[in-house]
Amino acid sequence: MSENRKPLLGLVGKLPSGTAVGSSGKTHCPLCMGLFTAPRLLPCLHTVCTMCLEQLEPFSVVDIRGGDSDTSSEGSIFQELKPPSLQPQIGILCPVCDAQVDLPMGGVKALTIDHLAMNDVMLESLRGEGQGLVCDLCSDREVEKRCQTCKANLCHFCCQAHRRQKKTTYHTMVDLRDLKGYSRIGKPILCPAHPAEELRLFCELCDRPVCRDCVVGEHREHPCDFASNVIHKHGDSVRELLRGTQPHVEALGEALAQIKEMNGALQARVEAVAAEVRAFSEGYVKAIEEHRDRLLKQLEDIRVQKENSLQLQKAQLEQLLADMRTGVEFTEHLLTSGSDLEILITKGVVVERLRKLNKVEYSTQPGVSDKICFSPQQKAGRCRGYEVYGAINTKEVDPAKCVLQGEDLHRAREKQTASFTLLCKDAAGESMGRGGESVHVAVVPKDKKDSPVRALVQDNKDGTYCVSYTPKEPGVYTVLVCIKEQHVQGSPFTVTVRKRHRPHPGVFHCCTFCSSGGQKTARCACGGTMPGGYLGCGHGHKGHPGRPHWSCCGKFAEKSECTWTGGQSAPRSLLRTVAL
Repeated sequence: MSENRKPLLGLVGKLPSGTAVGSSGKTHCPLCMGLFTAPRLLPCLHTVCTMCLEQLEPFSVVDIRGGDSDTSSEGSIFQELKPPSLQPQIGILCPVCDAQVDLPMGGVKALTIDHLAMNDVMLESLRGEGQGLVCDLCSDREVEKRCQTCKANLCHFCCQAHRRQKKTTYHTMVDLRDLKGYSRIGKPILCPAHPAEELRLFCELCDRPVCRDCVVGEHREHPCDFASNVIHKHGDSVRELLRGTQPHVEALGEALAQIKEMNGALQARVEAVAAEVRAFSEGYVKAIEEHRDRLLKQLEDIRVQKENSLQLQKAQLEQLLADMRTGVEFTEHLLTSGSDLEILITKGVVVERLRKLNKVEYSTQPGVSDKICFSPQQKAGRCRGYEVYGAINTKEVDPAKCVLQGEDLHRAREKQTASFTLLCKDAAGESMGRGGESVHVAVVPKDKKDSPVRALVQDNKDGTYCVSYTPKEPGVYTVLVCIKEQHVQGSPFTVTVRKRHRPHPGVFHCCTFCSSGGQKTARCACGGTMPGGYLGCGHGHKGHPGRPHWSCCGKFAEKSECTWTGGQSAPRSLLRTVAL
């Protein structure tokens, strides 16, 4: 096999003008932010300095794996494959993407060296953007020239010594300043197992770069070839993978652009809705404040009105009390100190005055009450276009004025819901117009007082209450309706519960002839007959009532209870009539 020195994949060659190779993203460590020093390539393809990785806090994981590992390292090239086993694994987190990195047996220093990053660091140093390069031989002096044959950076002294040696006399020396336009000036990559040998070959079986000593040693029987000869095949496979990956990059870029656009639209929409919310809330707050001021003014007017009424009642009672005391004191003084003749002389005036005072009507109770309540859930109309709640009420329910209404007040059917309405009124007999009263209803059977029927009270929020109950058995029931532990007008009252409504087993028809389809044996409870042997009724014939009726009992009301007893006197053919 022969080595082909033809440059491949753009490893050697001039860069286009204006192209920057040593950008900070390729030459600076993301952890220490300085130029890479012995950069290591992580499995997530992020590069970090060796010292920075060693300072990361490792963690232990239990990993079941064999000789193959996702963590690539140069030191693992020559390790023998081990069978799968349960072994402790030391790992670190990538400082860029937080991906888990399983360290090989040699630790951080066994990770793959990023030679591409080292080349970029050298290029940046050549352009004067980084620290000056030091000689590869003496490691003391700054570099002046580079041996293109050995790919070594040499100072002036070492360059002269390099030329004096017979073995390296004819090596090509290039001034370092002439290399600033090159894309690669990196050092040769040496074999980790044989540090004196450069990695120039590739083992197809092990899929690893090897040196000449490796080929004659551990890889003796393995198919090997120069790296320049196999780079086309392996480069094409990498390019194929790259072509499959690039659409994902474009798709992800478009997805991120859409997300960014949606995020902008979201922010704009949020701001617009927030503005609407603020405008609505500010308007609502103003409406509530205006409604509050209106309620407070109404409350103040009520206070003034009630106080004026109390003051007027107070003045009237004080005047009446003064008149009463004057009459009582004068009469007592007359009876205790006056002579018989004096009493008889003034009796007429005194008696007339006392009789007049005794006829004066007055109330011992205050003319107004302190009944003022605030109902926060009561609708109060609209204010500034907003629905507002809360009303001040001065009405007080008077149980004696409350009225019970409804068809089911005194009658009901077993196992059927009966209902009636309670209309609440104040002392003046006016409807309360609002709900919220404590209404208690009890439905008690007369013969089973320990088994009351459950009653439901529905507040209609307008001063009326719907009361419903379902008696289980027929009989007489007592219904008690109380407000504030006082019976309302008409309470308690009795309800007679009858048996369930009996449905009609017959048919509601105009005549038997029509409903039965002309059957002669069909009969009707009205008792009508027809000539020709027809046992049922017919229009204009004997016994026909002249209007629609039930065939089973003869009732004229379609919605009524059947009164047919089902005795022997009623022919069974009454039930066989059908509606056409």
